[in-house]
Amino acid sequence: MTLKTISSRDNPLYKELKHLATSSQARRKAGRTLLDGVHLCEAYLQQVGMPPLCIVSETALLNSEVTVILQECGNSETQSIVLPDALFHALSQVEHGIDILFVIDTPEQMEPQRLVQSAVLLDKVQDPGNFGSIVRSAAAAGIKQVFCSPGTTFAWSPKVLRAGMGAHFLIEIFENVDLEALIKRADIPVIATSSYAKKRIYDLDLTQPVAWLFGHEGQGVAEHLLALSTHQATIPHLGAIESLNVAASSAVCFFEQVRQQTSK
Repeated sequence: MTLKTISSRDNPLYKELKHLATSSQARRKAGRTLLDGVHLCEAYLQQVGMPPLCIVSETALLNSEVTVILQECGNSETQSIVLPDALFHALSQVEHGIDILFVIDTPEQMEPQRLVQSAVLLDKVQDPGNFGSIVRSAAAAGIKQVFCSPGTTFAWSPKVLRAGMGAHFLIEIFENVDLEALIKRADIPVIATSSYAKKRIYDLDLTQPVAWLFGHEGQGVAEHLLALSTHQATIPHLGAIESLNVAASSAVCFFEQVRQQTSK
């Protein structure tokens, strides 16, 4: 196992890593992103394979979990780099974590022509925590596709990846999708959540594949997309709260679908 040590902030590779860590534009341009922490790195190894680059801090070399990952990377073409703790922590957004990062290539997915299997459609969902939680719940519910409109937060940002807890590697994510055109091509019902709808999600037949449409945290689903949906449905609640957080709403919807599909 060969480890390269970088000790200077002026090192060209370190400067590149700093851009990836701090700039969404740099991540999009490079087609790469950072996985931060042992859990995400282990999930990537298990579900995808070896990363192009593994970075650890000097302190993390003493950690047994990091040692195992480094050994796996050492048996492949992955480049492994050690940084002084101070340089590493300038790249990581995780406090009090185990100091390991993977640099990975962000997948380029070919958008399918039609909606034929259960999916999630996100209209300008902007909070990284919400996005990651939705992807995590979708993957747990067996949903394999997520389609994101322009204006939705970048699916592969470090914050979204941490909230997704490895779910990104189990699901196809399509960005900058024309949701209006996609809905018009759907071969399955499209269900939009709305706090103003009369129909409850519990009144719908969810034993078949459906596409769930969720909107911006404050404005909800755009009116022109609501008009195209097959059903508009609400999640009933008893407390004096106007609406649920979009990530919580999505989880309720996905697992009502799971309940109906498994109840027989």
